[in-house]
Formats: sequence, structure tokens, C-alpha cells
Amino acid sequence: MAVYRAPAQVAARQQVRLSLLLNFLAQGSTLYAPSLRKQWDGPLQLHSLPVVKKTELMERFDEWVVDPDITLRGLRDFVADPARIAEPYLGKYVVWESSGSSGQSALFVQDAYAMSIYDALESLRHVPRAPVLCGAGLAQMQQRIAFVGVTTGHFASIVQMRRMQTLYPWAAQASCNISILQPMASLVQELNAFAPTVVATYPSVAVALADQQERGALHIAPHALWTGGETLSAAARARVAGVMHCAVRDHYGASEFLSIASECSHGHLHANTDWLILEPVDDKFHPVPAGTASATTLLTHLGNRIQPLLRYDLGDQVTVSTEPCECGSALPVIHVAGRCDPPLKMRGCNGEPVTLLPLALTTVLEEQARLYEFQLHQQDDQTLVLQVPQTGKQAGAALRRACSVLEAFVHLQGATSARVTPRQGATLQRGKSGKAPRVIAA
Repeated sequence: MAVYRAPAQVAARQQVRLSLLLNFLAQGSTLYAPSLRKQWDGPLQLHSLPVVKKTELMERFDEWVVDPDITLRGLRDFVADPARIAEPYLGKYVVWESSGSSGQSALFVQDAYAMSIYDALESLRHVPRAPVLCGAGLAQMQQRIAFVGVTTGHFASIVQMRRMQTLYPWAAQASCNISILQPMASLVQELNAFAPTVVATYPSVAVALADQQERGALHIAPHALWTGGETLSAAARARVAGVMHCAVRDHYGASEFLSIASECSHGHLHANTDWLILEPVDDKFHPVPAGTASATTLLTHLGNRIQPLLRYDLGDQVTVSTEPCECGSALPVIHVAGRCDPPLKMRGCNGEPVTLLPLALTTVLEEQARLYEFQLHQQDDQTLVLQVPQTGKQAGAALRRACSVLEAFVHLQGATSARVTPRQGATLQRGKSGKAPRVIAA
């Protein structure tokens, strides 16, 4: 992994990698070659290419992937089986699916080269390290790491953990995967039994764990807590660090690029711009200057030639800092406004509060009810309203099925008197970032 002493060195390496990628795709990509071949008379330019969205790419999936042996039908069959999490697809590819938080799930394929980039970024670049782990980094740290998240689907975090545990058998003893889909009492019991030195989880789950620690149910003593997958607010960081008495380190990644940015010792997120290009843009996809919050951000992945991403609409609001970081890194500092839905406090059967984790709720709706565009409003401590923008008989049937699935899950968590009511034709409320929050507390 190169060490950069100036932003110009980062930009130079970025351009070399971009040129190699564009020249490869001009000859080997069914999706991108037609646009790139129009530029044969001069150097290939990224900005001349159109913006692409997840929906479009999934519709043209078999053109999007470069290896013709990779098919959408084959991948869907593969990820339908939870027993195959982290198993190499076609014997050589790592596969995960996105959560569908932007309205549609997607499938992402990584070859050995792309995976080596992710592993190198996490093992060599940032200290302390972020939650996406490689075996070498874990070996060096000799930690007991607990990943607390969704463990039953082919999502990036659990695929990486399972992959690490398979590649390095000793790591199975030094790490564990704990599901957030189980009742909080059993989750806490698992954490207490494992006694981790590091916990990797989502900010909303970290806050819920801090509540359990303060109540005395949870009694662990990690020296670090790693967060990712949601926005970590200053208040949440202070709360978790104060209760858990440990360092809290954040990480920004996505299914599209696993390690977009990692936090330095000064608490700033540095984007890995030697391996990706981020274009903060307005709502018409025009670039915005540093210091200005974008409407969305375009991502170009410089290391994945199997399933290339060029000017991909990531959907996140990003602000590039105008000031260099005191840590001395040549990589730019970015601020990200993403999703940060709160845990819901419901009434349990004995009057005790029951905490419902937002990512557990949304995972149940996506995985079991196949519902992706929705908002779940908490009306009071016994009532949830599940609303969707669609109308009609088909939407009504899907919504009733989703309410039934969700209500069963909520009852399993201990909120046995809770009820979920449906609402069609709703206008989804949007936050400052332009994204619609999926879980809204009373």
C-alpha cells in the first residue's frame, strides 16, 4: 500500500488507475464499451460518461458484469441460500447483496483483485482499524471481536466476517457473529458470554447496547467499539463512549465499495481516493465545490473490473472539507449525511421497555416480506404504522403480508401487545439529506 505525502500524489495514482480501467472496459465491457469507443480520438474521459443508477444496472445486469458466466439468475439462486454465505461463487468470486435501503436491493460481485484492495485498505492504512476486517489485521491485534449485526443474509459485513473465519481458522476462536434479529435479552447474553475486546456494529445498535450496559444487563469491557452502516452523530458517539468507557471509531462504506473512508486518530473520515473517485454533485448532477453539501454523490470504483461502477449514483450526501487534516494524511476529509434511524422503545408484556433495533425491523421487512420502499412510524409504545406510497389491490396485499410478518417479529422480541397497522398511498417523509428515513420514533 503506497504512502502519500501530498494530495498531488494521490491524484496522480488515481488517474493512472482510472486510465487503465477505462482502456480495459473500452475493449471488454458490453455495457460501457459503446460510450468509451466514441472517445477513441483522444484520451478517455470519465466525465463524458452518463450517470448510472442501481435500477438501471440491475435491469441490464448480464451486460453489466464482464464475465459471461456470471448471470443474475445464477446469483439470485446463490444468495437465496443462507448456508452459502461467504462461499466462493463459481469457485472464485465473493458475492454480497445490498440491503435495499434506497428502494431496491442489488447484487455485487468481487474478484480476488478487488478483495485484495479491501483487505489492504483495512489492514495497512488506518489505525485504529475500522469494522471491515481482514485476517492479517486481526492476527496483528490479537483481539476478541464481536460483530453484532444481521447474520442471516448475504450482506457485506457478515460475508467479510465469515470469509475471514474461513480463510483463517484460528479467527473463528477470536471472533463471533451475533444476530440483531434475536430478542435483546439473548443478544446481551451472547455478548456477556463472549466478553469481546472489540465490538463492531451499527450506531443505533451501539446506543442500544450502551443502554443495556447502563442498566447493568450488559457487562462487557471492550477497549474499542467500531461503527458503520449508519451516520454516527456526535451525541451518539459521546453517549456510547461515556457509558462503555472505550474509544468509538467510525467507518464509511457501502456494498458498492466496502471501504470508502476510515476514521483517523483525529476523528475525521478520510476517503480512499487512490482507489475510488467521489463526485459530490447537485440534483442535476453538476459538481459542487468543496465545503458544499452535495445532493448526491457519484462513485467510480477503480479496482473492480468484473462488475464495473463508473459514475454510479450512490445516493449519499457528502461534503469534502476545504481544510487538510491535522493527522497529516494526504487523503481528503469528507463529512457524510446518511441514515441514522433511532431504536424504538415499546411496552413489554410486564411493562418493561422493549427495544426494537431499526436495522432488525428493516431487515425483517426486506428479507421476509420483500418490501423495500416504506416508512415505519411509531405512534405510541404499542402501535406501529407501516406505510407505503403504492396503492391498489396488489399493494394492499403486500402491505398486509408485511404487517403480519413484522407483528410476529415484534411479539417475538417481547412487545406482545404491539400491533402494526397498514397505510397505503403515503407520502414518505424525507430528511435533510434527501433520503427518506425508514424508521421514525414517536
